[in-house]
Amino acid sequence: MSVFFSYIFLGLSLAAPIGPVNAAQLDKGIKGGFLHAWFVGLGAMVVDVLYMMLVYLGVVQFLEAPFMKTFLWLFGFFVLTYTGIESLIGAGKLELNQKRGNETLTKSFMSGFFMSLSNPLTILFWLGIYGSVLANAATAYEFSQLLLYSGAIILGVLLWDITMAVIASSFRNFLSTKILIIISVLSGLSLIGFGLYFGYQAFLLLFT
Repeated sequence: MSVFFSYIFLGLSLAAPIGPVNAAQLDKGIKGGFLHAWFVGLGAMVVDVLYMMLVYLGVVQFLEAPFMKTFLWLFGFFVLTYTGIESLIGAGKLELNQKRGNETLTKSFMSGFFMSLSNPLTILFWLGIYGSVLANAATAYEFSQLLLYSGAIILGVLLWDITMAVIASSFRNFLSTKILIIISVLSGLSLIGFGLYFGYQAFLLLFT
């Protein structure tokens, strides 16, 4: 059960860095309320699921090779650490758009979908991070467990999307740059921690 929750936490950490999608969620939530903010997150999450499926279907048969395992751990280490550091550096540059307006839920959904689809870091995330998870889980767990832990990552992403929507809509009058900075710093440190763990796994494969 602790492993399941660790994958939920990984999903939360992947979704939490303040980037284009989260910024859009805050903006839509302030303008249109909970559903608009949540639909932006759902659109982005659909892209996450698509990339996870592509990674699984495309590379799972090669994951047992020691070279591929090492590469994926190193790639996951680079992506997570780089993104975590960027989250820390960019924490002081956050702004909140307080303007209000109206638009359809479909437009909010498609906004999140295309924002995530066109983000080059999205595919890097799932190639490196989910690929690393598969490389470890494919040999350690049965297929049903692999699906369960993959679902835990998505659950973590979904929980963060709901949290962002609640924050943006319910507390729209109390949002401050300081709160966003704290969230960004915490998620950045969490990603760096996961990155160091991935780097350690690569080190073990290379030198033991």
